Parts: sequence; structure tokens; C-alpha cells
Amino acid sequence: MSLSRWWTETTAALGDHLPLPLAALLLLLTAGPVALGWYHHPAWVPRRLPRLRLPRLPRLRRHRETGPVAGGTAAPAPDAAPPDGTGPLADQLAAQGRYAEAVRERLRGMLGELVARRVVEQRPGMTVAELTSAATARRPPVGPPLAAAAGIFSDLWYAQRPAAAEHDRRMRELAAELHRALAAPARQDGERT
Repeated sequence: MSLSRWWTETTAALGDHLPLPLAALLLLLTAGPVALGWYHHPAWVPRRLPRLRLPRLPRLRRHRETGPVAGGTAAPAPDAAPPDGTGPLADQLAAQGRYAEAVRERLRGMLGELVARRVVEQRPGMTVAELTSAATARRPPVGPPLAAAAGIFSDLWYAQRPAAAEHDRRMRELAAELHRALAAPARQDGERT
């Protein structure tokens, strides 16, 4: 039996026992309190549907010289050697011609160094722009290299421009410049000229 035929026969059978305008009115009178109850007392409505829980596979973590930016592993001491980017992983990506990913890893290394030196305290969900402004507020000399690195990153990842070896080379230079700015002793407010 087709759906249209079923609907026709069902409404005809209902119409034989109850006038259709009365049936529609009863349906609306029933739906109204249910909708009001749902709106005003949503506690009886489940907050989310039950989910099928699959066993989690262990995640492989990459260990970098500066530690992950968003992770919980220890970072190097502040007097460590300049981490031209994040080291081996960024170099491997650049050697494979994956320049956009290498730029991302080098930026992670730069932000990891800022966190390691306690220039900024990273919170989940912070954007590169927020980290840059927070770091610049605490240590103004780190502003120019961070802003330039954030610009390159944004062009490649958000504007989806093609990445080239020049971008990776520039990120290396900016990472070294940031390291030099962080290695210089921080000035006190009274020492400014």
C-alpha cells in the first residue's frame, strides 16, 4: 500500500468516528502543553543523545626541543640554544617540500619558547593574534618578529596562499630574531630612555 493511499484511508476512517476539525483541534490542544512544558521545564528532556563510546587509541606525541605549545610536557631552560623553529620536524617537512606545515611547526616552536620563558601563559583556544598581543604587552621587543610570523602563518593557512621555500627561510629568520629578543635582558620600566 502506498503512503498516499494509507493517509487517505486513515483520515477517512478517523473522519467516520470523529469530525476532522475536532480532531485537528484536539491535536493542537495536545501539542500546545507539550511544547510549553518542553520550553519551560527542559529538565526532562535529555541534554544530549547517548553516544557510542569507542575505545580510544593511544596518541603518538611528537617530542620537540621546545615541547608542544598546547601540551603539558616541560620546555627547555630559558638559556637553551636558539631553536631555529621547532627543529627536526620542521626541517623534515621543509625537506619534503611541505612548506606550509613547516611554517606551522616553526610558529609552534616560537610560541613554545614564549611559554617556556614565561612571557605568556597559554590558555586553550587562544589565537595567534591573542598570543602575539599578550607577548608584546609583556616584552615589546618580541612584537615585530611575532607579528611577521603570524602574518606569514595567516597568509598560508587562512588565506590558503601557496607556500614556498622562501616562507620557511623567513620563518627561520624570525625564530632566530625572536630568540635573540628573548635572550636580551628585559628592561625595567625605569630604565627606558
